[in-house]
Amino acid sequence: MDLEYPDDLRYLDSHEYVRLDGEIATIGLSAFAIEQLGDIVHLELPEVGEALEKGESFGAIESVKAAEDLYPPVSGTVIDRNEEMIENPDQLADDPYGDGWLIKVRVSNLDAELDDTLSASEYQAQLEGDDD
Repeated sequence: MDLEYPDDLRYLDSHEYVRLDGEIATIGLSAFAIEQLGDIVHLELPEVGEALEKGESFGAIESVKAAEDLYPPVSGTVIDRNEEMIENPDQLADDPYGDGWLIKVRVSNLDAELDDTLSASEYQAQLEGDDD
């Protein structure tokens, strides 16, 4: 299956993505990560109002294959979380870059927040390198 990696997103090597709209960051999990996890059975996300620090776990995702921590690509305050995905985590695979977003964060400091993220082409090249 050909996986998509939208160019308007930035990616972490831990497979989270971020889409910026001004100071609002929408964070989700890449199609690659969702495919690797398989059938997702549980999703744990932070509450609205919770402060996140870049690089520190903000939640977890569990599948029949594995359980993984989730990491934010940016620091800030959670302003929304996707209740639909919490209730039906198996639907993440249906539209990971659209309806399958996880949380929305008001970014605390846009300067340098995305320095260690990857473009879509860099992320895809890294994934292809992992196959070797």
